Amino acid sequence: MLTPAGLSAGTGRVASALAARGVRPDQVVLLSAANSAGFAEVLLGLMRYGTGIALLSPGRPATELARAAAEAGAAWVISDNPAHRRELGTGTGLLSVAELTDDPHHAGTGARPSFERWAARADGLICWSSGSTGAPKAIVRSGQSVLDNIERTARRMRYRSDDLIAPLLPFSHQYGMSLILLAWHTGASLLIAPHTRPDRALPLLAEHRATVVDATPATYRSVLNLLRRRPALAAALGEVRMWCTGGAPLVDHLRAEFATQTGKPLLDGYGSTELGNIALAGPDAPEYCEPLDGVRVRVTDQRGRALPAGQVGEVWVEAPDVMVGTLVAGTLLPTVPGAFPTNDIGYLDPRFGLRIVGRKKAVHRRGYTLFPDYLAHRAEECGQPVQVVPVEREPDEWRLVFVIEDPARGPAAQWRERFKLIFAPHELPDRIVVLERFPQLATGKRDARRIRELAVANTRHRRPGPAANPT
Repeated sequence: MLTPAGLSAGTGRVASALAARGVRPDQVVLLSAANSAGFAEVLLGLMRYGTGIALLSPGRPATELARAAAEAGAAWVISDNPAHRRELGTGTGLLSVAELTDDPHHAGTGARPSFERWAARADGLICWSSGSTGAPKAIVRSGQSVLDNIERTARRMRYRSDDLIAPLLPFSHQYGMSLILLAWHTGASLLIAPHTRPDRALPLLAEHRATVVDATPATYRSVLNLLRRRPALAAALGEVRMWCTGGAPLVDHLRAEFATQTGKPLLDGYGSTELGNIALAGPDAPEYCEPLDGVRVRVTDQRGRALPAGQVGEVWVEAPDVMVGTLVAGTLLPTVPGAFPTNDIGYLDPRFGLRIVGRKKAVHRRGYTLFPDYLAHRAEECGQPVQVVPVEREPDEWRLVFVIEDPARGPAAQWRERFKLIFAPHELPDRIVVLERFPQLATGKRDARRIRELAVANTRHRRPGPAANPT
C-alpha cells in the first residue's frame, strides 16, 4: 500500500535518480512496465522532474517498443525487460524501475511534489490507443489538460483523503494511470493488487479495507462469480463505498446483478485516451453517467442532427481537455477545433446522462441501417456478453455473426430461439458462435480483432473449430 507520504518520498527519489543518470527534463521518456508501487513512483517522479512521458503496455515485443520510442521521440526507455536493450537505437538509453526506486544514494522527502514544469509541456503525455478495433494511434496530450481532467474527475467522484483506492486495471493506459493521479491529487492511499487475478485481488482488498475499486465490466463479471461462491468475501468487502467501472459499455443486466449481489451500485464511467474522463456517475447520482463540468456531449443521427433522449446515435464531445493531436510518422497532426468525433454510439437518458452502446460501425442490410454494437447491447438482455461481427459477403451485402461468451457452452440453436424474442427478422444473426470466454487485451477490454477472426473463420467453415460452437 502506498500512502501519500510514501508516494511523495518515492517521487523525489526517482527525480534525483533520473538527474544522476543523465536524463534531462526537456526529454521524452517511454515507460513500459507492469503494475507495481515502483511504477506509480516512477510515473509521478517523471512528472515531478518535468519530462514528457510516453506510456506503452508491458509485454510488447522489443521491436514494437523500439518503434514506439522512435515515434514518440523518446531519449530514454524505462522497462523491466533487459532484452529490450538489443532493439533500441544507440541514441536511446535504457533504465529499469528498480534502479530508479531502490537507489540508496538518492533519498526522497515527504514534501508534496510540484508538477508545474510538466504541466507546461504540450507533450506531457503520449499514449497509444488500445488497438481493439485497429492499429494503435499515438495520442499526445498536454500536461495541463491531464491535470485539469483529474481535477474535474475528483470533484465529480468526491474522493477523500482517507480513501484507499484499488485499481484492478493496468497502469500503462489512460484509465489505470488516472487512478494513480487521483490518489496523488486527493491525498488518498493507493493499493496495488494483482489486477488480472480477481481471486487474489479481492481478499487483499478486504484485508486492507479498500474504499474505492475500479475495474472493467469484464473484470466485474469475474468478481460477481467469486462473490456468489464466497459470500463471506462479499461481507468482508463492506468498506468499499464506490465500485466504479469503465473501459467498455456497462450493460443493464450486469448493473442489476451487481446491485443485487452487493447492495451497492456500479458507478459507470466513460472516457477515452484522446479526451480523458468525459462522463461519470458519481456517488451523489449513481444512476446517471453525466458529463463532467465544462464538457458538452451531443448524440446525433448520420446527418448530424441532434437526437432526443433515448435514441441511439453518434456521440460527439466538446471538452477543454482534448488531445493536442496524434503522431503520424513522427509528425504531430493537430486536433481539429470543435466537437470531437468519438466514433462511439450511445444515447442520452432523461437527465442527459450518457449511456454508451459501443463503437460506430453501421452496416446496411436488407434495406435497413444497423449498428452491430447496438444489436449486441440488446442481445445481452439474454444474460451473457455478446459481440456482433458484420462480415461482408459481397459489396454492400453483410452477414451478421453473433459471438457469445457462455461458460456453459449452451447450444447455438438455443441462443437463436432466444434472439427471436428480441429481434426483428432483418436483425437476426446469420451465424452464431459460442465461446467459453472472450479473448481479452491487456487492458481488460475484449480483443475485438481476435473475436472478428473467429467470426470470419466460422463463416467460411461449416464445422466448428475447437474454440467455437457455431450454427
